[in-house]
Amino acid sequence: MSGLIVERSGPQALIEDMGRFRVRHLGVTQGGALDWVSLGWANWQLGNSPTAAGVEIAVGGLVLRVESQATLALAGADLGATLDGKSLPASGSFVVAPGQRLAFTQPAKGLRAYLALPGGVQAEPVLGSLSSVVREGLGGLDGCGKALAAGDRIVWSGEVSKPRQLPDDLTLPPEAPSELGLVVGAQIAHFTGASLYAAFNSEWQVDTRADRMGIRLRGPELRCQLGSMVSEGIPLGAVQVPSDGQPIILLNDRQTVGGYPRLGALTPLACARLAQCAPGESLRLVPVTPSQARQAYLAQWQRWQ
Repeated sequence: MSGLIVERSGPQALIEDMGRFRVRHLGVTQGGALDWVSLGWANWQLGNSPTAAGVEIAVGGLVLRVESQATLALAGADLGATLDGKSLPASGSFVVAPGQRLAFTQPAKGLRAYLALPGGVQAEPVLGSLSSVVREGLGGLDGCGKALAAGDRIVWSGEVSKPRQLPDDLTLPPEAPSELGLVVGAQIAHFTGASLYAAFNSEWQVDTRADRMGIRLRGPELRCQLGSMVSEGIPLGAVQVPSDGQPIILLNDRQTVGGYPRLGALTPLACARLAQCAPGESLRLVPVTPSQARQAYLAQWQRWQ
């Protein structure tokens, strides 16, 4: 059989693709790989579509037993991956044989690694996607959004004739310090001048309060002069500022509406980079235009063509 058996699940390992789209009017969130760039590169190595479903491994701890010979690929964080106890590169393809064990220990760089399988993970899509959203109970191997657990079997159906080597100039995840592009908008004009200066001229630290819904930043206190707001749609990367003045950046498993004032939204590439930032890591917010954000996004997809 063409598959992997989960022997130990670790803190959280999820089946993810690029997410669910055109469903937010139903109250269903996007989901999908937090570091979609690394998932795309993992798939690219095997000749898969960048959108094929793979395994998102957060922090480490996952142990998989191989059922059949295949070529697999990794990209993203260095989680100390080993095959039968021998170290594997954090990003690259490798051949596995029946009975071998693929294990992930703990983060050395970044937080999330992505494992691509020949042809992608095989399962029944829910609303057009395999992406697991635990809170909504959608996606994954069983369609109910559950994280991988001991005894689960991950199946693939494709074959790899000749894996590709990653470009020499590619670094996954990108080196720190992190500068995250932010498209300003929403309620930006209602923040005080001092707050806007601080937002783009200060270092922020990633807080320990972070998950797939959002990541809180610690830094200068931002103040908005806007009173009460009617809740409105929330895009990926929305930078909300609640009453304590500390921004919350909303990610793939976010709610679909929110009522806090927003500085704007991180670019899709910035969201992927943020997903690899560990608590305590420093970053800066850099304003970019919508055109710049779009060009960078399309350029990434073009590299996979």
